[in-house]
Amino acid sequence: MSEIILTDENFQEEIGNHKGVAIIDFWAVWCVPCRMVSPIIEQISEEYAGQIKVGKLNVDENRNIAAQFGIMSIPTIMIFQDGQMVDQIIGAVPKSVIIAKVKNYL
Repeated sequence: MSEIILTDENFQEEIGNHKGVAIIDFWAVWCVPCRMVSPIIEQISEEYAGQIKVGKLNVDENRNIAAQFGIMSIPTIMIFQDGQMVDQIIGAVPKSVIIAKVKNYL
């Protein structure tokens, strides 16, 4: 797994200061749709290694960042460019939908 585990403590360093494209999977252990999206995020992380930074943030363990971005439903996938949130996908979607959105920023 090449995804970065994000926390309230390391989010700014890993994502806020990142130059380039990053995608963040906001998830929780109890969330069934999150478990459906997780392998897709892992595949994207491997296929786009070196092009996209990929992170996962457990919303139950990192409530400050989840609140900062107004996460109300999970899974939520946010796309960041140069440290700024530029797009998001809410809910479990096919890999093709995520890739199509990400490609807009590459």
